[in-house]
Amino acid sequence: MTHLLHLDASARRASHSRTLGRAFAEKWRAILPDGRYTYRDLAAAPVPVIGEAWTEICDYALEHTITDPGRLAEGVRTPAQREAWAVVEPLLTELLSADVLLIGAPMYNFSIPASLKLWIDQVTFPRAVLAAKVVVVGARGGSYAPGAPREPFDHQERYLRDFFRGHFQVDDVTFINAEFVNSTVDPTLDGWRDSYRSSYADARQAAVELAGTVATGTLAPSGQRA
Repeated sequence: MTHLLHLDASARRASHSRTLGRAFAEKWRAILPDGRYTYRDLAAAPVPVIGEAWTEICDYALEHTITDPGRLAEGVRTPAQREAWAVVEPLLTELLSADVLLIGAPMYNFSIPASLKLWIDQVTFPRAVLAAKVVVVGARGGSYAPGAPREPFDHQERYLRDFFRGHFQVDDVTFINAEFVNSTVDPTLDGWRDSYRSSYADARQAAVELAGTVATGTLAPSGQRA
């Protein structure tokens, strides 16, 4: 059964990234009504910060050159490690079983929300490989698109692209961003309202079209399933 894992990280309940993610998910589910859909709101129900017990499990995997995620539990030997693993196991199981990973990730302070970073820290172990197609839908206050003056300040898309390539061997990550969203609330950005409207409309259309492409299987998942 095809599995879509959908994460939201925006602190706003009515946010652009949530709306774009919802548009993608609704289209995907309309095409694949029998598909498995898992949703996590990382802002409303944040995962815990990793602790020393998590690092001990990670060190065990490194020391024993464990590459099979099914063997990570071998490093769970103490009560503290069992508590840490109880947090990790469901998150990691969801991720590794996903065919499509959809992340709603707005730009916060040039980077990603802390709630998403907490999830990333929990599920990232050495030598992991992810088979899912990764789609990130985001929103930025200004424009950080290629060629924009603030492009060098973009540590949101760049970080996530580097993360999935470096830790999960996923080279194909699709980003869909709405730009200039702060123009909806900041009067000093009134001149960018039309750019915002155009960017958001394009992003929503792109999200729906990509969902259709992914759901019908014309866009193959990246990597090899672990």
